[in-house]
Order: sequence, then C-alpha cells, then structure tokens
Amino acid sequence: MPIPEDVTGDEIDKDVRQELQSLPKTLAEDVAKNLVMVARLIDEDPEGAYGYSKVALRLASRVAAVREAAGFAAYANQKYSEALAEFRAARRMSGGVELWPVMADCERGLGRPEKALDMAGAPEVNKLDKAGQVEMRLVAAGARRDLGQLDAAIVTLQSPELAAGSVQPWTARLRYAYADALLAAGREGEAREWFAKALEADRDGSTDASDRLAEMDGVDFVDALDEVETEHETESGETVVGQATDAEEAEDSVEGQVGRDEAGHVAVDRDED
Repeated sequence: MPIPEDVTGDEIDKDVRQELQSLPKTLAEDVAKNLVMVARLIDEDPEGAYGYSKVALRLASRVAAVREAAGFAAYANQKYSEALAEFRAARRMSGGVELWPVMADCERGLGRPEKALDMAGAPEVNKLDKAGQVEMRLVAAGARRDLGQLDAAIVTLQSPELAAGSVQPWTARLRYAYADALLAAGREGEAREWFAKALEADRDGSTDASDRLAEMDGVDFVDALDEVETEHETESGETVVGQATDAEEAEDSVEGQVGRDEAGHVAVDRDED
C-alpha cells in the first residue's frame, strides 16, 4: 500500500521504535511507516488502517507492537475474533496487562458478555493503572447491559472516579456511560444531569453528550446554510421548486422558536404541549 511522502516513520512512539530495533534497519523503517499509517487512519478510515496493519503484520509478525496495532485495526473494523487473537499474541510477547480491557470488550463483541465479566473479576485487573481500571469498569457495565442487567450496570459504574471533581482523560466517557445507563433504566432526570456533567468534562469531543442533551430537551438542529425549498403546484399544474410560501413559513413559526447555536446551526426548540 502507498505511503505518503510526509510519513517518515519517526512519528512512532519511542517504545515502539525501540521494539523495532530488533529488525534490520530498512525493514524497521518500512514497518514504522505502516504503523504510522495505522495510527493516522484508524479513526477516520478504519478499513484503510486495517490494510496497513496487515502489511506491517506480514513484515514483522514477531514484534508485539505490530500485533497490538493489528489488533486495534481489526477491533476498529469489528473483526473481534481476529482482534482478540492479535491482542493475545501481543500480550504473550510483552507480558503486560494493558490490553486486558479491550480483550474483554472483544468477548462482548463476540456475544460472550459472561466471559467479559469473568475477565473483569480476574487478578489481572488489579495490575492495571487507573485508566485501565476505569476502562475495565466500562466494559463490565456494558456486559451487564448486554445481559439486560441495567441496575447492575449502574452500580458497576458508581465509583470514586465517577464522583471525582477533577477531570481526567476518562471522565467524560465514564459519566456518559453512567448517564446512558440511567436513561435506559428510565431515570431521565438523573440521566440529564450526568449527560450535562459528561459534556462539561468532554474537552476533546469524545462523546455526543451535547446531542443527547439536545434530544432530551426537544431541540432539533438544522443546518443554517441549507436553503429552505419546497415544491408546490401552480394553478396550471406545474411543479415549482422555490422558497417556502408564506403559509408554510407561518406554519413553521408556530411549530417552534428558531435561534442560532454557537456552531452556526439553527436550533429549533419544539413545543412539547
């Protein structure tokens, strides 16, 4: 697969670069470039990332970082069985436990939430750092929801990390999951409160908490740049596409009050009466 000219391979993490030192220099450079492409594309183009991961895997399957990258690329494409196999291989090579939560989530993806819960109670969890333990809690709560155990999912997410006042990288996602579980259980008032708290902590847009809040508040967002056009027939039967008629505009004004949000979209506050 083609590598853009601006990719040198030096962009990779220093720990990964150190792992690649076991390879011949030219081979290490090729693998590094493919790993950079995996990282670059995995969010916006997971299929493309998967393709580059397969190239890296073909070149250096005995490098733990390569197996891990291949696992995440497969995971992003919902190839959970393949992802789990790669994560297991990476874990055997590295001896670490960092991949334990995502391995458990692969079990969920494979329709085995009970296995994910078994992993949530395994000794490996105690070896995870704080971020890993929070991630494991999120996976366990998801497994409870898979089993229809909403109350248990809510309890699983109740933790010191959820109540902490400081914002950490995982805070928004933890609060969002808690709000979503509350909403699924019919506790709408509490859910709205926690969606708001998730939005407050979501500094990088990792959740759609703002959309969920707008939905709960009955606010629709319409692209302000789209010209409102309607089709109507003239007396001669000819179809005309143009601006909304006065009657239609009057009807729209009854349906809701229109304002503009910070992003330039039109927010329509629907009347719930």
